[in-house]
Amino acid sequence: MEIFLTYLKVFAAGGALCALGQLLINKTKMSSARILVTFMLLGLVLEVAGAFAYMKEFASAGVTIPITGFGSSLAKGAMQGAKEGGLLGAVSGGLRAAAPGVSAVILFGFVFALVFRSHSKKV
Repeated sequence: MEIFLTYLKVFAAGGALCALGQLLINKTKMSSARILVTFMLLGLVLEVAGAFAYMKEFASAGVTIPITGFGSSLAKGAMQGAKEGGLLGAVSGGLRAAAPGVSAVILFGFVFALVFRSHSKKV
């Protein structure tokens, strides 16, 4: 029963983020890129404010898998890097923390480009 509640919390949190994104698409004139950046900045701000840890404890993958988790990783790495190496450490720390995700995106993008044939979208 406990695992079911865990899945329910993860699904509810991730679903709420997706629903918020869909509302922004439907009700505003924001582009998809602006919505993604807004969500990334939301994760960054929540990490800096200390609230992301509580959200992660409650909903784990529901908040870490979407783009908000990427923003949190950038902020966490930048804060750790700033402690160790000042301003330059803040920049390199954020990049170091985000490197696994960026590497995965590049790898999967390459694999999918080999497997599938791209074509122009017809308007």
